[in-house]
Amino acid sequence: MKQLMIAAVAVFAFAQVNAQEFKGGINLGLPIGDAGDAYTFNISADLSYLWDVAESFKAGAATGYSHSFLDSDFEGDAFSFIPIAAAARYSFSDDFAVGADLGYGLGISPSGNDGGFYYAPRLQYSFTESLALVAAYRGVSLDGGSFDLITLGLEFGF
Repeated sequence: MKQLMIAAVAVFAFAQVNAQEFKGGINLGLPIGDAGDAYTFNISADLSYLWDVAESFKAGAATGYSHSFLDSDFEGDAFSFIPIAAAARYSFSDDFAVGADLGYGLGISPSGNDGGFYYAPRLQYSFTESLALVAAYRGVSLDGGSFDLITLGLEFGF
């Protein structure tokens, strides 16, 4: 227990020394590929916590919630998952950045959705220090296929 407390203090001390960012976002998307056959629309929310690793590079953790609506012609439930991922961002300038989130998409619905490997490469254009437009390709590898989305959204810095 003592070692855990020392490690926690060290992490928080390090985080206070280096610049950090807490970001949240809301996205609208379209299911594509096999997912596009049965699902019509997606809405997702993102949260990330990033640290400066180098002058133009940030890394940290990301999570959120993704919900895809089932087409009315199909029976079943919506497809939902919670990503738990490592996040990386590289800034080419003050305005443009690229990045990726890699981790696990924890399946929420429909029943039997066990989740899988989560990947989300992204492009970002910053309007201000606290507001950016983000385009992303998001996917969850599932047994026998994948569930893929193209999303566009706004990211807010806190």
